[in-house]
Amino acid sequence: MTAATNERILVLILACVQFTNIMDFMVLMPLGPQLMRVMQISPREFSFLVASYTFSASAASFLTALYIDRFDRKRALIFLYTGFALSTLLCGLATDYAALLAARLLSGMFGGVCGAAVFAVIGDAIPLERRGSATGVVSTAFSIAAIAGVPAGLFLAAAFDWHAPFLLLVALSLLILASIVRFVPPMHRHIDAATHDASPLRRAKGVLRDANHRWALALPATMVFGGFSVIPFLSPYAVANVGLKETDLPYIYFFGGLATAFTSRYIGRLSDRHGKRETFAMVAGLSIIPILLITNLPPAPVWLLVACTTLFTVFISGRVVPAMALVTSSAQPRVRGGLMSFNSALQHLSSGLASLSAGRIIGQDDSGALTRYWVVGLIAVGCTLLAIGISRRIKLVS
Repeated sequence: MTAATNERILVLILACVQFTNIMDFMVLMPLGPQLMRVMQISPREFSFLVASYTFSASAASFLTALYIDRFDRKRALIFLYTGFALSTLLCGLATDYAALLAARLLSGMFGGVCGAAVFAVIGDAIPLERRGSATGVVSTAFSIAAIAGVPAGLFLAAAFDWHAPFLLLVALSLLILASIVRFVPPMHRHIDAATHDASPLRRAKGVLRDANHRWALALPATMVFGGFSVIPFLSPYAVANVGLKETDLPYIYFFGGLATAFTSRYIGRLSDRHGKRETFAMVAGLSIIPILLITNLPPAPVWLLVACTTLFTVFISGRVVPAMALVTSSAQPRVRGGLMSFNSALQHLSSGLASLSAGRIIGQDDSGALTRYWVVGLIAVGCTLLAIGISRRIKLVS
């Protein structure tokens, strides 16, 4: 096979890893109305389920950042993805709230770090001039998860119960794991440089001492805090306030994913052609419009809600593409794995704090409708504007 073909296969496998990883995280949120009803839990308890994954992922990513650059990228990815498959199986076998909460903690330990490993591979294997496009392709994993993964999971949950989507993920993960073993090449050129300093803590301090790295870490953390203030309660708000039926929830994810299947790759090409900072500022700025629409929407017909959520999905996911291309390009290969693990840790910590914060802000009235969702929307807008400012401080070095 030619080098171009090998590169395409590699990017496809990484996209598949991201697909299962994202679906595992995403599918819990539209299951919120069902879980809150079946387990008789409050919005605050549901926010704990979402946050448990993210806090666990954050802690694991911080620890991984100290050591990941000492290992071959392929071996690290195999280890992490195997743990992800096993922890997802435990989610599918959970029988009550406590067991599911414990399984989500374990899923976060492995799934959260998998994302960092994927972007470290992209940074090492894909040249800078094609990195935005490759990031766009991998980001379409979100689209595919929304188009096919989450709706299929919701249909399975409706036909059987909430365990079914997790068991489907386990089957898919085993197939993808075999593809990683067979097709992903060893990647160890970074190891000699990374292990020259024997102290992981000293190396971590070196990563964090660089001002450019700090700006690169601040960008996704700020962006994610804003997004995950809104996202976990989108489905509960749509059902309780806007009037959507639980059986109509797949439409939100299907049409949003269908749109981003085209827009993510286009935004990736735009970032390579016109600049990653400029593209991020444009897409993030436009994302403010659907944020305000979603968090203030009154009772409305299904088509209007789906139109608003589709716009929200396009711009919220679209701004991730140039942002991650900026982050992966802000570090030299010898420290890229560590930087991406720190980035993953901060993103998950940020999303967990956002979910818990939103859970404390949002309430329920006597009719069951959610209250103060608009406040969460204003927080998300403020974070978006701050992220645009941060993006202008990041320098591309590799």
